[in-house]
Amino acid sequence: MMGCASSIHISDRVNHSEDSQNCSHPGHIKPQSTLTEVQFGPMKLYEDQLQVLLVFAKDDAQSNSFCWACERAGFRCNVARTPEAALESFQEKNHDLIIIDHRHSRYFDAEALCPSIRGISCSHNTVIVAVVKRPDREEATVMPLISAGFNRRYVENSNMMSCYNELLQLHHGEIRAQIKLRACNAVFTALEQSQEAIEISSEDHFIQYVNPAYECIMGYQRGELLKENTEVPKSEKNKPDLLENISSCIRRGKEWQGVYYAKKKNGDSVQQNVKMTPVVGQGGKIRHCVSVTRPLNDHNKTEKSCERVQAESQTDIQQFSKHKDRRKGSLDVRSTTSRGSDGSSQRRHSSMARIHSMTIEAPITKVINIINAAQESSPMPVAEALDRVLEILRTTELYSPQLGTKEEDPHTNDLVGGLMTDGLRRLSGNEYILATKQLHHIPGHLTTPLSLNDIPPCIAQTMENEDSWDFDIFNLESATVKRPLSYLGLKIFSRFGVCEFLSCPEATLRSWLQIIEANYHSSNSYHNSTHAADVLHATAYFLCKERVKQSLDPIDEVAALIAAAVHDVDHPGRTNSFLCNAGSELAILYNDTAVLESHHAALAFQITTRDDKCNIFKNMERNEYRTLRQAVIDMVLATEMTKHFEHVNKFVNSINKPLAALEENGDSSDEDSVQNILTAPENRILVKRMLIKCADISNPCRPLELCIEWAGRISEEYFAQTDEEKQQGLPVVMPVFDRNTCSVPKSQISFIDYFITDMFDAWDAFADLPNLMQHLDNNFRYWKSLDEKKLHSLRPPPE
Repeated sequence: MMGCASSIHISDRVNHSEDSQNCSHPGHIKPQSTLTEVQFGPMKLYEDQLQVLLVFAKDDAQSNSFCWACERAGFRCNVARTPEAALESFQEKNHDLIIIDHRHSRYFDAEALCPSIRGISCSHNTVIVAVVKRPDREEATVMPLISAGFNRRYVENSNMMSCYNELLQLHHGEIRAQIKLRACNAVFTALEQSQEAIEISSEDHFIQYVNPAYECIMGYQRGELLKENTEVPKSEKNKPDLLENISSCIRRGKEWQGVYYAKKKNGDSVQQNVKMTPVVGQGGKIRHCVSVTRPLNDHNKTEKSCERVQAESQTDIQQFSKHKDRRKGSLDVRSTTSRGSDGSSQRRHSSMARIHSMTIEAPITKVINIINAAQESSPMPVAEALDRVLEILRTTELYSPQLGTKEEDPHTNDLVGGLMTDGLRRLSGNEYILATKQLHHIPGHLTTPLSLNDIPPCIAQTMENEDSWDFDIFNLESATVKRPLSYLGLKIFSRFGVCEFLSCPEATLRSWLQIIEANYHSSNSYHNSTHAADVLHATAYFLCKERVKQSLDPIDEVAALIAAAVHDVDHPGRTNSFLCNAGSELAILYNDTAVLESHHAALAFQITTRDDKCNIFKNMERNEYRTLRQAVIDMVLATEMTKHFEHVNKFVNSINKPLAALEENGDSSDEDSVQNILTAPENRILVKRMLIKCADISNPCRPLELCIEWAGRISEEYFAQTDEEKQQGLPVVMPVFDRNTCSVPKSQISFIDYFITDMFDAWDAFADLPNLMQHLDNNFRYWKSLDEKKLHSLRPPPE
């Protein structure tokens, strides 16, 4: 509700008292369920174990069959032999279902017992069934039973499955309907407590309900308005075109929000902020309209200014529905639509008028205004389609697809929660503060090569095929004693002529590589210098692809190599969400936004420029350095996963689709057209972002053994984070990464499905990478095979 001063919590609890006289049956059957979840509109309800009362004077086949059926269905069952015992049991346990034997009037009068039960206040939501004799000749009417308070009758049938089926139908029919009615009572209780005036009217504008706040503001008593066919009081101050606009919105099923005159009981017209929401009922028609109103605070406005504000407020403000647009196998990743801002209704409309009159207008605002204008002259189907477009455009998360429920795909949800959010912004009482780390200096005991010629033969041999995609980075890690970045960096930077471009001595480059590598944490199982070397290798591989070379300049290539080397420097082995939840110094420094990526980029330049011995930028011309620096920062920040879908979509729509259009039109041989697309400044930025993103998470596209090793390392890092979160009392960001229960194959399948497939499809379409796509296909099948065998490990057990 709009702007409530206090929050209202609704819960639906069921009595859990122990049975005093439980129904027993010789053949005990394990109950099928004890707790059921029911979705009721936007409300989630939980049914506890249903309570059933059987009122039978004597045991017979019929009562025993109902006992058996209750046990089979997982319902809690009591038996009462007399009307007095039935009333006492019901008052104690408030059963959901009562089955009364109406076959033998000599024992007790069932039609007298039912009204007695109905006389108890808590019986309103109880379903009562009469068990009647099978008629000898003509069918008797059920009206006497209905008049007595029964909901339905059951013609005697002692077949156990018949009783069981009857219980199931009752549960999913009348009983569940009563549970929903209980929820309605809770909702109306919330409305009664609301400090805003709420009115519900029928499709014919007759008042159905008003809350106490409405009575207080408007001066009416509820009984005066709820008389038969009482229409909503209207003020003459509302312009006819405003009323027509409101009616048009409601008829089309759209919400209307704006300034409106309401008529009080004393005849005064009061100016209010109103939100009117149509409610679709049976037959798909608008059956009710809910109005939430709040008087404007400023009562000194002239009528003229009010009318001007009215005219400006006629634009419909949508309350967006949440759609489950799951991304699956498509590059057209649709956005999550968010709910319309309820808070906006509290803003002063005079302020809104000033905003609308401003000349500063964002491109997205221009687009929305054009669509709004087009809607006015559009036929209904087009207008409704444009409504949906506006819903999507008005959301702030234009590129983030919405996941299904947590239960549908917990691995994907946890991955996204851990990688694509900045945490819950919630501090524990036991705050986790990362200690301020001193920058690492080059350890004096390390013997490092002066140049490429000084690399030991055993290390040089492991780097012989470093230009191949199947290069084994773990062999180099072992040969260099966990210092692969310095050695591989020397070779790759030499191959690309980085020293020549930077006018930098090789000794300075060597010192820079060493200091950067020293600031990676070798204690991290995944985010260490081996990962940096792996990303550098992938970056170099992509830079050699023809289409990439056509797009990028030498300064772009150098920026890409530097960005790859530094993109995770000083990574603590924990996600952004963890740092935000823990209240770490880095999260505070960077305001919980792109915390690690901002730190990596900033620290890389701090390390580089503080000492001339490792300052590879020292001899660069100022403007060229600024261009290079900006490119490096942009690429490092692009590795933040919250913008993943934005980067992929922009790349596809700005580069892949135009290139594909040229091919379809037979213009692919038009070198000028292709070159214009590839070398446009904004497109070069997109290529560089896509390049480092693909390099950063290319593990699923590596040969199987390398893929398995990387999967084990990242899983171990997430396990360690979960362990620490539990130990520190922090929110657990990725609960599925519990080392005791996690399925590594499932996590890899989710990661490939959600992040990798579409991105590498797009990158392959651009750069032509059939070998990577083959590895990806093989690896996915490998993880699927493990998952189908219900294995949680990295590898199948030995034969």
